[in-house]
Parts: sequence; C-alpha cells; structure tokens
Amino acid sequence: MAEVLDKSFDPAAIEQAWYRRWEAAGYFRHKDPHLPNAKPAYCIQLPPPNVTGTLHMGHAFQQTLMDALIRYHRMRGYNTNWVVGTDHAGIATQIVVERQLEMEGKTRHDLGREKFVERVWKWKQESGSTITRQMRRLGASANWQYGDAEGQKGGYFTMDARMSRAVVEVFVRLYEEGLIYRGKRLVNWDPVLGTAVSDLEVDTEEEDGRIWELLYPFADGPQGGLRGLTLATTRPETMLGDVAVAVHPEDERYSAVVGKKLRLPLAGRTIPVIADGYVDREFGTGAVKITPGHDFNDYELGKRHRLEPISILTLEARLNERAPEKYRGLDRFEARKKVLEELKAQGLLVSDKPYKLRVPRSGRTGAIVEPMLTDQWFVTMEGMARDALEVVKRGEVKFVPEHWTATYNHWLENIQDWCISRQLWWGHQIPAWYDANGKVFVGRTEEEVRKKHAISSQLRRDPDVLDTWFSSQLVPFSSLGWPQESPDLEAFLPSEVLVTGNDIIFFWVARMIMATRHFTGKVPFRDVYINAIVRDAEGEKMSKSKGNTLDPLDLIDGISFDALLKKSTAGLLREEHKERIEKYIKGHYPNGIPAFGADAVRFTFASLATFSITLNFDLNRCEGYRNFCNKLWNAARFVLMNTEGKDCGLDEKLPAKLSFIDRWIVSELQRVEAQAGQGFGEYRFDNVANAIYRFVWDEYCDWYVELAKLQLQSPDEALQRGTRRTLVRVLETALRLLHPIAPFITEELWQKVALLAGKKGDSIMLQPYPKSQPEKIDAAAERDMAVLKEWTVAARNLRSEAKIPPGEKLPLYATAPPPVADVDATLAAIQALARLSEIRLVAMLPDSTAPVAVLGEARIMLHKEVDPAVEAERISKEIARVNGEIAKATAQLANPSFVERAPAHVVEEVRKRLSNNQQELLKLQDQLQKLRGRK
Repeated sequence: MAEVLDKSFDPAAIEQAWYRRWEAAGYFRHKDPHLPNAKPAYCIQLPPPNVTGTLHMGHAFQQTLMDALIRYHRMRGYNTNWVVGTDHAGIATQIVVERQLEMEGKTRHDLGREKFVERVWKWKQESGSTITRQMRRLGASANWQYGDAEGQKGGYFTMDARMSRAVVEVFVRLYEEGLIYRGKRLVNWDPVLGTAVSDLEVDTEEEDGRIWELLYPFADGPQGGLRGLTLATTRPETMLGDVAVAVHPEDERYSAVVGKKLRLPLAGRTIPVIADGYVDREFGTGAVKITPGHDFNDYELGKRHRLEPISILTLEARLNERAPEKYRGLDRFEARKKVLEELKAQGLLVSDKPYKLRVPRSGRTGAIVEPMLTDQWFVTMEGMARDALEVVKRGEVKFVPEHWTATYNHWLENIQDWCISRQLWWGHQIPAWYDANGKVFVGRTEEEVRKKHAISSQLRRDPDVLDTWFSSQLVPFSSLGWPQESPDLEAFLPSEVLVTGNDIIFFWVARMIMATRHFTGKVPFRDVYINAIVRDAEGEKMSKSKGNTLDPLDLIDGISFDALLKKSTAGLLREEHKERIEKYIKGHYPNGIPAFGADAVRFTFASLATFSITLNFDLNRCEGYRNFCNKLWNAARFVLMNTEGKDCGLDEKLPAKLSFIDRWIVSELQRVEAQAGQGFGEYRFDNVANAIYRFVWDEYCDWYVELAKLQLQSPDEALQRGTRRTLVRVLETALRLLHPIAPFITEELWQKVALLAGKKGDSIMLQPYPKSQPEKIDAAAERDMAVLKEWTVAARNLRSEAKIPPGEKLPLYATAPPPVADVDATLAAIQALARLSEIRLVAMLPDSTAPVAVLGEARIMLHKEVDPAVEAERISKEIARVNGEIAKATAQLANPSFVERAPAHVVEEVRKRLSNNQQELLKLQDQLQKLRGRK
C-alpha cells in the first residue's frame, strides 16, 4: 500500500507551501458587497504595527485571535475583510534612518528635509515589509491587497497617497469647525529628538536619585521667627523659573505668611506665597515651589492663580536668556550642579538626601523628558469625548471584558485637549501656511489657500508633522476609502471587533471612536476585545534587558542556543545586561528552542486567551500542543490506512450499522460543535481551544480510535462500514472545527480525508464551519459509553495497583455485568482496552488479597495466583519504602525554615505527596493483613 501520510508530522514541510497556495488563490480577499446575493459582511481592523517593527509576542497573540475569528466567520459564510496595514511610525522611522546616516558620518540636516524624506521612503520600500512577511509565517489570512496603494501586498500604509488625503481632509475640516487651534502649552519634550512626545512614548520608572531642601528667605526679613520657607525639590535647576511657593490653605503653620513675598535665591526676583488645595501637607515641609513652565501640575495651578509661566530651558534643554546670565548655555544637569554649589555657598541648601524618583524617559532615546512650553497644534476634545462616552453607555460599542469600560470612561471624563504636532521631518506635514506677518492659513493645498484668500505673496509652510496617532485614529474609515463614499465604507463600517491591548484604550481606541463618530456618524467597531498582556513563564514583564523576550518565529522554526544568545545580546552596550541575559538563556534554553510549528504556537496562544489581564507564556504549553498535532496526525494516518480504497459508507443504499460507540462519538461531536460556536461568540478562545483539544485527544484518539480498531475486526460488514464512515466523517468535521486555530495541519489532513467523507472543495477554509445538530445527541449512547469508560479505567487502575506488567493478561472477575444495553459488546471492549484474558461474571469474588473496585452494584478484581510468602515479602518491602517517604515528608513539614522559606507550591507538593503516601500505606497494610489471614 502506498504511504498515505508521512510517518511523523513535520510543520516546516507543509506550512509555507500551503500559505503560498492560499494567498495565490485569492482566498483571503473580500467580495464586492454590492454583488447580487452578497454575503453578510464581517470586518476586522488590524491595529497597524509600526513599519519599523518586527513581530513580537503581543503581535503574535493578537493576530492569532484575529485570524481565528476571520477564518471562523469565513467558514460560516460571511464576506470577511481583514483590513491590514502598517503605521508610518514618525519617531521610530526617523530614528532608524538617522542612525543609518550616522554610520555614513551624516545628519538629516546635511541632506535637507526633501532629500531626507526621500531617503526614508527608500528605506520603507526596501525594509518596511518585514512584519507583514512574519505575519504570513504565523498564518494570518489577511486581505493583503486591500488598500494596497504601493503594490507591496502589505495592505495600506498610513503615509500612502490615499490615507494621506484623508488625514489632510480631517485636519482642514476640524480647523474650519474651530476644533483645531495653535497655542502655547506645556508638553512632554524629548530634547534629543527635539520634538514633543505623547504620554505613551514616555516610560516612567523608579530610579535612585536625590532630594534637596532649599530655603527661600522672606523678602522683608524674618516673619514670626522664620527666616524663610524651606521646601523640597528633586530638580533644583528649575527653581530659576519659579513664580510662587504654595502651601495648603488649611495648614496652620503657614497661614500667617500667605500673601507674603519671598526672595528667589540666585534669580534676583521676588515671588509670592499662595494657598492652594493641591498641596500635600504631609510631603516634605508642606511648602512647594511652583514652576508652571516646567511641571504639569504647577502649570494647572498657575492657571488657577493667573501666574505667568517662565520657561528657562531651550529646546535642547540648556538654560536660556530667562535664567541669570551665569547659567545661560549650561546643560540642565550642569546647571543643577552650579545651582546647588551657589545655594550651599549662601547657606540656603538645608539638606541633601537619597530619594527614589519616578523618572520620565523617552521610550525612543532614553533621554529624561522635560515638560516644555512650546507653540503646538491642539484638538479640542471635550465635545467629541461626551459623544464617545454616550455611544458606549448606549451599548453601541461594548468592551470585552466589560470591566475595561470603567478605564475608558475615566480617561474620557478627565480628557484634555490633544497636542497633535511633532517637530519631526517624517510624517504628515501640517497643512498650514504662514504669510510674512505670521498669519496662519489652513487648506488642503497651498494652491487652495492662495485661491481662497487671494494671496500672491510668499507663504511658508508649517514645518511640523502630525502625531502618528492622528492618522491612526482615522483607520476605521480612511482605510475603507473615506472621504469618498464607497460600497466598502457602507458594508464594512462598523467593523465587528477590535482586538487590542489595554495600554492604548485612550491613545487609540477612544480616539477612533471619537473621530469615526464625528466624520461618519457611525461607531468604528461594535466590540473591543482587550487581550491579556503576554509575560514570561514566571509572570515577569518581557524586556530585552532581562533576556526574557521571545521571537514568535523562533518558536515556529526553532533556534540554536548560540544563535539565540547572539540575537538576545545584539545591540546591548552594558556588560551587566549581557551577563544577566546569558545566565537567563543558559538557565531557560540550554539547548536553544525547538521548532514547534505555527499551529502549535497558535494553539498555545488560543488556549491562554482568557479574560485575565496578563498571561504567562510557558514553552511547555507549546510542546504540549505540538504533541497534540502529532497525535492528530497519527490518528489521521491510522484512519487513512484503514479506510482508503475501502467502503466508507458513501453509498447510502448499503446498510451501515452504528454501534452505541459510534453514536456516542457523533453525540460528543455535537456538544463540542456547540461549545466552539459559543466560545467564538463570547471571545472565549480558551474555551474553544480546550473543548476541541479534549474532544480530539481524549474522546476521538484515546477512546474512539481504539474501539474502532475492534469494530473493524468484526465479521459484520455493516458494522465495519458504519465504523469507517464514522471514523472519516468525525475526523473530517474535527479538522474543520480546529481549522481557525490550527490552519496548516488541518488543511494538509483535510485534503487527504475529505473525499472519503464525501466532501469536495479546493480548501478547508472555504468549507462550512461545523454546526451542532442537537437531534444527533444520543443520551443513551453517552450513558453506556460512560459505563464502558468507568469499567475500563477501574480495570486499568487495578492492574497498576497490582503492578501487573503491560504484556501480561489476567482474568477480571465481576459480581454483576455493566448496566448497558449491549453487554456483550461492552465486555469485549473492556477486555481489549484493559488487556484482560477474559471477564468472568461470578456470584462471589475469589478469596484473594488483590485490590477490589466497586462500580455501582458490581465489585470487580483481577485474579492472579501468587505465592503468599513471596507476595507478603513484596508488600512488606513496599510498606518499608512508603514509610521512608512518609518520614522524609513529615520531617520537611516539621521544619519551620522549610515551610516559611520554600515557595508555596513546593510546600503544597510535599503535603500532597505525604497524603498520597499515607493513603497508599493503608492499602498496603490492608493487603498484608488479608494475606496473613489466609495463612
């Protein structure tokens, strides 16, 4: 007979070949929604990854879930459109290209803006498709050609001509509606990049620092015995921009000095003492310096008290002309040293102590971010935010899990105007022009501006670009062709679900809702599924500096230890980081990472997709699901070897007998079909994965296939025909059930199995997803099968307790038959599965020390003639061994040091082992007592 399947499953041999065939055949593409008999639309928008990015574990997790939903709905007959693309990632992309120029000894200023932007586009064309190639390796069945303006089969790009047109249109309309304005406000400023950055681009972590107490003398001399006010600061250089000192209005220590003037040391100015409820009386001395030009909280307090902010720093974080002359031009940290030296010399430095600081650093450069007063463009958010709150309140957009609604509401209820300008060269340049007098004009093009305002003189375009999130917020409708009306915009907006992380609920989710509502009157999506954050096996946050990050492609294709170590330490400058990473990798991956294949990795992600906030990713789970794939492969191989070229019941005229075992597996199939449908509907991917796993591994492979082997040996041709039909049809259905989660192995096996099950088609992904048929649920067959299982497991346990070698067959004695409709078939199955020589029904069990199991009204035991003396010696030795284990565990648990210091799960394991050994001891003592009684 020809080899129907390779002996073992090799993911690398099939995965990429199948993906190329699917994509070439156009299976991922949507259909025109206006065609006659159009199917209902189902759309998902991919959160566009940065064009500079590579696939990380969070991407792989999200994309597995999105692809599972798309494949599931495609099989259910929907017109699916998984809209994908990449984000131009203003800061990240500019940094990549600037670093290339550094290698050449150049800066972007050497090229000039136009040539630099050309260089970025060149880089994008050559290197910007890395992540879309990696998504394909994972199996993402995305609509790659949709919105692909550049012919790279990577979906849209947020800087392509079509998407850019929408960005300009939105900016102009918002400006014309009075919702965009230009003003001087405090923003996060990266002095290395020379641009404003969003809160999401700022990493705030605890670091070791210092806190200083400074004395500000009263301008009119001591007041009530006080020379002045002492206050604490972690940034003493900013004192040169102080405009007040604040105390709490109810703080009796300072009530008499509110309204008095203080002399600001080193600055030659006086500042007032003011009262404000913002001040924390318990922090430091209860008096705080107010620097509106360099602190967000102080900025708001300053507005309340009409205090004019003073900015003392240049955009490069050097002291400017507003500072005393001796400090001008100094770097902020050099100025700090000089300020402290001067204060100490004047006797105004009260204390200097170590202090744990929350330091805001730029996620891109690592530079400490400086609150900076600059001229920026802003969007007024209040009105759009009210509407966005209402649509969620009305249930037009639902969060899953529901508790994330509170996070969304909190942010929108406390919203501030959005700074949308960035001081970069790469991005959507703001469509605003200035005349010689600095008057601003906004329009879609310079030509439109000149025509509308009758301008013939020279105009200068605003050099700033828009925040990347400005274009990203438009994706739900700009990717569908807006501002032009189109069938796609009508059919695929709103999309069904957004799968994303909780960290961008405000930065992206809320803004998409506000923008889509404002410009289309629709919500962008019906559901927001907030996925868990992927952590390592110990629950630690994944970080390159820790060495615990994983590349999903390394899990799919495998990687050697040396290659993994080299990859993990590449680009790290600090030796202690390299040493820590090497130790971590040696401890966790001493042999590298084996190739698990895409299906096993996807199955792992799906099984972990609970509603928890984080998930711990353990490679052992990947290994478990790779074993699942191997088991499914081997089961299919058995089925094909026993059905190909044979009568599988396709001719309905021929009799096909179904035993209660066949009816049971068909009944179980209906239940798992219902569980899968419910799981997908509720976004409980873990329930889908676990239900299918249990059915395929436990029910089909471990029970039904083994029992089918017996039925295929029957002389009854009708029973053989029914068994073969059930084998192939249940397997074919199970493959379709599993396909959204594990697409590659299911396609490979389905191509071999489909015809035997009476199915035709080019691909499993185009087949209907199985739907439960409640009328095929057979409660009687399920009851009888439960009895068969119970008796088989009991007989196997008796073998295990008696330590019977696997090859030795013994008779089983039973005082009553199993309570089933077909006793003979059930007893034959139990005899085969439990490796018994026979099953004898007797009125009374033989007099023996052998263990007995009670099953309802029946008592069963294995019977083996033994030499009482030899058996007594064996049991006595086993009792001695178990007593030794009990003593060891008891001593451990009696040791307070062990119980208090060992991990909780280790202590619990010792307790469990002690309990099991105590129970085992009682059984052995009972057996020995019976044996001696027989003597």
